Amino acid sequence: MDDLDKKLNELFDGKVLRKDLLHRIKKGTNVPTFVLEFLLAKYCASSDQAEMEAGMEAALQSLQENYVRPDEANAAQSRVATQGKHKFIDKVHVRYVEKEKRHWASLENFNSQRIAVGERFYRDNDRLLEGGIWAEVTLAHNDIEGDPYAFYIEELRPIQLSKFDFDRYAEGREAFTRDEWIDVILRSVGLEPSKITQRIKMHFMARLAALVEPNYNYIELGPRGTGKSYFFSEFSPYGTLISGGQATKATLFYNNARRKVGLVGFWDTVAFDEVGGIKVRDPDTIQIMKDFMANGRFSRGVEVIADASLSFVGNIDMSISQVVHSTEYDLFQPLPPQLDLAIMDRFAAYIPGWEMPKNSSEYLTSNYGFITDYLAEAFHYQFKHTNRYEEVSKRIRLGAAVEGRDEKGIKKTVAAFLKILHPTTPPSDEEFEEYVTYAVEYRRRVKEQMNKRKPDDEFEQINLSFFRVGGEEVVVYCPESKNAVATQSVIRTQLDGKQPPRSTVPPPLATQARAPLPVSAVLPPAVDQPVPVPEPAPVASPEPISVVPPEETLKEQHITVRYGDVGFGYESLMGPYAKGAKKVLVEDPYIRQNHQIQNFSRFCEVMARAESVRHIHLITGYQHEADRTETDYKLGDIEDSLKDFDITLTIEFDNRKHDRQIVFDNGWTVKIGRGLDFYQKPGSFYAVGAHDLELRPCLETMIDIFRSA
Repeated sequence: MDDLDKKLNELFDGKVLRKDLLHRIKKGTNVPTFVLEFLLAKYCASSDQAEMEAGMEAALQSLQENYVRPDEANAAQSRVATQGKHKFIDKVHVRYVEKEKRHWASLENFNSQRIAVGERFYRDNDRLLEGGIWAEVTLAHNDIEGDPYAFYIEELRPIQLSKFDFDRYAEGREAFTRDEWIDVILRSVGLEPSKITQRIKMHFMARLAALVEPNYNYIELGPRGTGKSYFFSEFSPYGTLISGGQATKATLFYNNARRKVGLVGFWDTVAFDEVGGIKVRDPDTIQIMKDFMANGRFSRGVEVIADASLSFVGNIDMSISQVVHSTEYDLFQPLPPQLDLAIMDRFAAYIPGWEMPKNSSEYLTSNYGFITDYLAEAFHYQFKHTNRYEEVSKRIRLGAAVEGRDEKGIKKTVAAFLKILHPTTPPSDEEFEEYVTYAVEYRRRVKEQMNKRKPDDEFEQINLSFFRVGGEEVVVYCPESKNAVATQSVIRTQLDGKQPPRSTVPPPLATQARAPLPVSAVLPPAVDQPVPVPEPAPVASPEPISVVPPEETLKEQHITVRYGDVGFGYESLMGPYAKGAKKVLVEDPYIRQNHQIQNFSRFCEVMARAESVRHIHLITGYQHEADRTETDYKLGDIEDSLKDFDITLTIEFDNRKHDRQIVFDNGWTVKIGRGLDFYQKPGSFYAVGAHDLELRPCLETMIDIFRSA
């Protein structure tokens, strides 16, 4: 142990562990870091080598016995049934089923959607209902034949500290210098600070800002493999990561159908991974996001106030040097068009991800650091209970070029630095000025790129500055663009209506070398003017091919589908005719078998993509009362999932109906002789067409599409 290890063990005994133990146990498992460290803290919170080795064995044994992998779900269910009960380590979700007026739990890898759960568990842990939590959960087997469930939760222990003493944490911090404390935090996240420059250390602190400062919004774009999303998927149980790009207002903000606040009401930080791939179905989502990012509140039928910070992380594949010296491109290039200037202006900081080191074993530490969960609890406490904004406002003095949103973003960044590095006591003047310098740089990077995008002078005040204690004004520059004329002196063109639109084609990637990192933590040193990179010839973007014909081209059709024909998926058949419809009536007496219900689910997916549809009414039949109950239960899953898209599904059982038709309230009706079930059964689950109905061979049927009264 070095001196820092000894001091950390002395002051925070039982709250620290050796981080190389985590690296050893982490390999070969997809369990989050805070879960693994929960086990290590339980068995290995010691400085004695023999005790640590024995603890490692115990932690691995516990993981082997209690963590269920997806392909072991059936064996896990059998174990509970034969033994009566078993303890698992898994992520637990709880959902409310409106039809049954009760809650059901599910485990991520246990493969059962109907696990009975007592009210005390989800009452005490709200996040069970929104995204789920990792926990030690004891499942017991239900031997009562008449009950509609086989398993129930007997005990549940969230994998996080049950009690946190912030005063003790703050008192321990006072025994360390500021730079020692930075090293402690970096070792706590698994990095060895001796191999990282001071500037990179501060970038890592900035990554943590969203976990300590409410309503703090930042963006980081950089190469792959630099750990941008790690803090939200692994580091803290109070952050959640949205992957896959799909963002809906019901999921994020407020679900009108369920009358429930979305993710922003339950998490400290909501992070968008691969931000360049974000897909927004409803323009209202972006408008609500703008309101929320601006002041932490929005209205969607009800007034909602929430504290969650929004983090946007993603990849940038372009040469940074080329971009900053280009008059055509900017560092926001990877963002989708929905994230417009109004969203960008709400970013408090743009962290230069291209300066961060790639994930590598050479940067990993083998020294002591805080148990991840302990540090996450310290950050969560400050997120909820401390406010350093007023303290920053009293000490900071900003230059004339700093405008309203600039000032707010800079102050919130500095406040976050204070919470992370000085939990209760103020920093020195030199330390405070260092934080202000970084905060101004991060905000200037946002302002410079918006200035390049905007054809007028709205964002031309890019020379952001602050005043030192002695009264000296300091203008802060971004290292990558300080000497880039194309960024610092944007040439305004006349808006005569003849200017071509900004190209979205990225510059050539021939020059991928990253610029050397600046040594100074304050103003970057002056360097010679670089040789301008020749601008690429503009390339016209191809016009997108519309898959939905405009309404005026829609016409009535009579289609004969022959046996074996392909190309008749629900999307191509009915997607165009659903455009503009708000209500859809589906009459099909044979939605009861598994493949028929799956077909109906695929139909609902097409309606969800239609954007305007808000209500689907299904009229179907049943053979026996038991069939009706089972069908109603399965359709209930579709009903619940549609609520996330603000679509209400109502189900009516009527054995007198025999017609098969889909009626849209925009005037179009589709009649299919066989109803929705006119596809051949795939020969194999892996065959082409098994999932894509456009490629699935059909049965013979007639389809009529016509306008109705």
